[in-house]
Amino acid sequence: METKECSFCKRSIEPGTGKMFVKKDGTIYHFCSSKCEKNMLKLGRNPRKVRWVRRG
Repeated sequence: METKECSFCKRSIEPGTGKMFVKKDGTIYHFCSSKCEKNMLKLGRNPRKVRWVRRG
């Protein structure tokens, strides 16, 4: 099975879990949790400036 990567924190997402968000322009975001989804979409945070995000 194929695992996806969270668009915000870069954690791997197991099949059957997580959430996919598609913008009107066709951009697809995959999120592992509502925490990542809210930080990116609602709060507009940059993952590079958030301490708990895995870098690299």
